[in-house]
Amino acid sequence: MIGVRAAVPGDLESILAIYNHSITATTAVFSYEPHTIEMRRAWWREKQADGFPVLVAFEGTEIAGFASYGPFRAWPAYQYTIENSVHVAEAFRRRGAARALMAALIADAQQREYHAIVAGIVSDNTASLALHASLGFVEVAHFREVGYKFGRWQDLKFMELLLATPKHPRER
Repeated sequence: MIGVRAAVPGDLESILAIYNHSITATTAVFSYEPHTIEMRRAWWREKQADGFPVLVAFEGTEIAGFASYGPFRAWPAYQYTIENSVHVAEAFRRRGAARALMAALIADAQQREYHAIVAGIVSDNTASLALHASLGFVEVAHFREVGYKFGRWQDLKFMELLLATPKHPRER
C-alpha cells in the first residue's frame, strides 16, 4: 500500500534518481542534463527555508515518488498562487502514488490558505493531464511549441485548481 509522508534528507538520493529519470527519459521536465546530489540538496534547503512542503510516496522502504510546490510568480500579488510538481518512479506508475501525493499537496495548500494551484504539464503527458483533471484541475492555457526536447517542439498546458481559501486575503 502506498503511503505519503514529509520527505527527510535521507530521501534525497531516491528523489534525485526519480527526477533524473524524468529529465533523461520523459518530457515532464524541460531540462537536458541530469541533476547532481548537490543540486538536490540546494533545492531541499530552498524548499525548507521558504516553508514549502516536499512529500514522498512510499511503499515499505522504497520511495515511489515525490511532490512539492513553490511560488507561481515572484510578484507579491501572486502570494496566494502556487505551482505544483509531482514525479513518480517508473515502477510505481499507475499504482496510486501520484494521486496520493497530489491529494496531500492539495490538503496542505488548503491548510496554508493558498487560493490557486497551477500545474504546467507537457501536452503529451496524458497520464498527468488526466490525473490533474480527475482532481478538479481545469485547463486554462495551451502554449504551442514553447520547449524543444527529444528533437521536437513541445507544447505546454497549464491546468489550475481554485481552492475556497483564503478566508481573509490581504495585500502585503
